[in-house]
Amino acid sequence: MGCFSCFKPSPSEDPFEVETVIVEEVSWYEAHIQESERLALKIQEAEQLDVAIQESKRSALDIQEAEQLEVIPPPPPPPPPLKEHNNISSRAPLDEDDEERIIRDSSKETKPSEDEVIPPRSMCGGCHFEIEQGGSVDVLGVPWHPECFSCGACHNPISIENHVSNSRGKFHRACYERYCYVCKEKKMKNYHKHPFWEERYCPAHETDGTHKCFSCERLEPRGTNFVMLDDGRWLCLECMSSAVMDTDEVQPLHFEIREFFHDLNMKVEKEFPLLLVEKQALNKAEEEEKIDNQHGVVTRGICLSEEQIVTNVSKGPKMGPNKQLIGLTTESQRVVSEFEVTAILILYGLPRLLTGYILAHEMMHAYLRLNGYRNLNNVLEEGICQVLGHMWLESQTYATIDAAAASYSSSSQPPGGANASKKGEWSEFEKKLVEFCKNEIETDESAVYGEGFRKVNHMVTNSNLYETLQEILRRRG
Repeated sequence: MGCFSCFKPSPSEDPFEVETVIVEEVSWYEAHIQESERLALKIQEAEQLDVAIQESKRSALDIQEAEQLEVIPPPPPPPPPLKEHNNISSRAPLDEDDEERIIRDSSKETKPSEDEVIPPRSMCGGCHFEIEQGGSVDVLGVPWHPECFSCGACHNPISIENHVSNSRGKFHRACYERYCYVCKEKKMKNYHKHPFWEERYCPAHETDGTHKCFSCERLEPRGTNFVMLDDGRWLCLECMSSAVMDTDEVQPLHFEIREFFHDLNMKVEKEFPLLLVEKQALNKAEEEEKIDNQHGVVTRGICLSEEQIVTNVSKGPKMGPNKQLIGLTTESQRVVSEFEVTAILILYGLPRLLTGYILAHEMMHAYLRLNGYRNLNNVLEEGICQVLGHMWLESQTYATIDAAAASYSSSSQPPGGANASKKGEWSEFEKKLVEFCKNEIETDESAVYGEGFRKVNHMVTNSNLYETLQEILRRRG
């Protein structure tokens, strides 16, 4: 059929029929135009909906970025109202599936891209809570709340240049000179000072019943509430946090010490029990072993060579109300053996580092007995065992350095590395406790343990401990 505007009837055609045809053609074209206009309106609505969706996505991203900066932007303006027009779009109309897909996609939560970097949050080196932007002081590269970096005596802010730090906190130099960390008085004229921890205290606290930690030897400050074990020993809260409390709990450390001996080419071939015990059980075992302690030292572990019944801590206590330990369980067993060692006993409730050092010392006694080093001079044997214990503590010192390096490395990673395992990280107190234990060995003034350590330590300066033992055995043969 030709164009409507060019339609002209021929003379032979009936005018009435032509008029009828023309009316039908006009009606068809009018209906076609109306349908086209309806489709055009629908296309326009879809286009405006698409624009609104894009605006919504951009607004969602703006809101998320603003939330990270703690600034909420105003809501986006509403989309412009739909207007009808008679222009016919060249785009194909959207079907129902396309419209549902657009609406479904627009309802999804907008997430940041993988390349987006979230700025790190500053944490206070004192309270470990977040610091608001601009509200911190820098202390040796670590941000602090100004109120957290304050004097432990007068509680006023202190400057980096005018402060003294120890295991109990930070102080003005003037306050530190006359501040007793036990009674928290600032009027002290004469004082005593711990040789390692360097904490100053009134001399009267050594005899007035102030509790002393059995592990680190620090006195109890007022208001801190040391924990008393069932056998009467006191522990500070820092030592308590890593204390090994029963025989089952110490076994991983047992395996670690055996592996340490293996790496020194000094493998302990025989198996024997390692038991944690209370002070009374350790003293009883020492008596039955017929060990004459003439050296004035406190017994914290023993390597047994005689058969006897030992009461060990099978289930350690747990912290109950008012910081009281409850629930300790013990059981008795007979220790027997066909060789020179029947068991190793160690006091329960000591921090892991001190327990490990004592175990390394007693395991060295076991190694000497099992490998023919019998009847050694007492000074020589105890010196060898002290050197081995010191070597194990040295290995833990390097472990703290490795853990600190790993912690620094992980902190410099992007947010994806924030969930890295914290296994192996050390508290500041544990790092100091390693040094304390080593210092106790190095500065021991006793004729057996102290002198023995220094003599044997000098012997192994130019060789290793295994070669030194071989030379001792060769000379005795």
